[in-house]
Amino acid sequence: MTIQAVSSRRCVLEGKLQPGTLLYDTTTGKITEVYLGEVLSDHDPRLSSVSSYTNYSPYLLLPGLVDTHVHLNEPGRTEWEGFETGTKAASSGGVTTVVDMPLNAIPPTTTIENLNIKLKAAENQLWCDIAFWGGIIPGNLKDLKPLLQAGVRGFKGFLIASGVDEFPAVDKEYVEQVFEELQNEKTVVMFHAELQKEDQAESNNNVDCLDSNNSSVCDEIGNSLSAVKSPVEQGLSLSRVLSSSEPQYGKIHSLAHNFDHCDDDHISFESPLDLAKEQDELLAEVNPREYNSFLMSRPDQFEKDALKLVVALMKNQIQKSGKTCPVHIVHLASEQCLSLLQKAQTKDNLPITAETCFHYLSIASENIPDGKTYFKCCPPIRKEQNRLALWDGLRKNILTSVVSDHSPCTPNLKNLDKGDFFDSWGGIASVGLGLPLMYTFGTKSLDPPISFVEIVKWCCENTSIQVGLQDTKGFLRKTYDADFIVFDDTREYKIHDNATYFKNKLTAYDNFKVRGCVLQTFIRGSLVFDYTAGGHVKKPPGQMLLEPRKH
Repeated sequence: MTIQAVSSRRCVLEGKLQPGTLLYDTTTGKITEVYLGEVLSDHDPRLSSVSSYTNYSPYLLLPGLVDTHVHLNEPGRTEWEGFETGTKAASSGGVTTVVDMPLNAIPPTTTIENLNIKLKAAENQLWCDIAFWGGIIPGNLKDLKPLLQAGVRGFKGFLIASGVDEFPAVDKEYVEQVFEELQNEKTVVMFHAELQKEDQAESNNNVDCLDSNNSSVCDEIGNSLSAVKSPVEQGLSLSRVLSSSEPQYGKIHSLAHNFDHCDDDHISFESPLDLAKEQDELLAEVNPREYNSFLMSRPDQFEKDALKLVVALMKNQIQKSGKTCPVHIVHLASEQCLSLLQKAQTKDNLPITAETCFHYLSIASENIPDGKTYFKCCPPIRKEQNRLALWDGLRKNILTSVVSDHSPCTPNLKNLDKGDFFDSWGGIASVGLGLPLMYTFGTKSLDPPISFVEIVKWCCENTSIQVGLQDTKGFLRKTYDADFIVFDDTREYKIHDNATYFKNKLTAYDNFKVRGCVLQTFIRGSLVFDYTAGGHVKKPPGQMLLEPRKH
């Protein structure tokens, strides 16, 4: 047994920024003792069994981040990212655990067989710990419980086209079946919560009422496009051609797989918007290089309608069986959802949580230049007022966590030469960049400025709870994994794409000036990344977290 110790005058321990000393066992990887409020001297008898002791003051000691929304794309799309490069990027930014999303890899994580293929691909490539989400797609209902037993942390489904053919969206009838199947399991069901209606009339006709006892619920879902203020906005938001969540390859036949009249003749169109214009002459003057054009095609109402539907289905499940699955809304981007979410959490007492993302908290649509498609994601980055409201939603505990939604691709899929927002992949590469972004923009955006206690709550503690790892990850506590980082909150610098560890060095943050730098990252007591020594250690120390969840 080899015991080592670290300390700092500034540690985040038990919800406080305070002095502290940690002892940990490098053999077991566990924290063996925590001394709150104390930076022990070198000669303290409590350090008698310690082989090495480092006082990192004035730098901070923080728990390693737990990023629960990462697309690593391996196997199948390793030209986009992969386990090695993605987890190297994560650990360089203080992320000690990532949870890999079920889609964008081929095959998706929707069966035990597919999960095992992914596990095999991940072997000996992990520079941080990793857990896995399973996927909900039509037809895999009976695969869900076996996936839970194999260690997936929960499940994600789409309420709108995902943009990849192997991961189709689910309808409300299927969601009802999923809730029924999983209501007694220790898990969480997550949704990409955007919902596009067929037309204005459907939207105003109370969508598909769930049953005769849910008239008030149906009233809530109705009138769904009341926020759409112009015919152009209506045309963009109702176009079936433009609704795919994350367009693959910018090809019409892939983008419009939910558009019945898209035949081979339409594949010659250069842009999805060209096809949409043929269907609606009001779109003739829409400029696809303007970010606001894309933003109008993904209105807040998409998110509101999806959230209303999920809440209605949860209520319906409770009416039927007295319980429902915990639900988590991924990458919530619209401030208009906050009051709906708060009502569901407090008045309706539903087990529903939601995350937002670093890009929604640090970027506003008014600042996105024409043609810069590396800012495209779904749901979209919205206006400055919306950005500030999301920060407020975190402070009010309506939103519980902040994650990366790291969704990279090859540069050609961003089609930067054309700059057509409708013709490019929607996703932002950002895993490992979150800590300086949170500190920088939380300081600028909040009054009082963001605290490290808040950052740890939103990026470590609550994310570990979301995935049922709160007994080992997200906190600096005795018996927990010794996952911690050393953070310099004084260093100012610019993010440069070419300095990242991503396979494709293209982000939305190139030349962003930020404050705060991860100096060292430790996973289970082993140094994995050292900024001052030039990067990562030689051997990847990451592990796959496959024990079935207890919470």
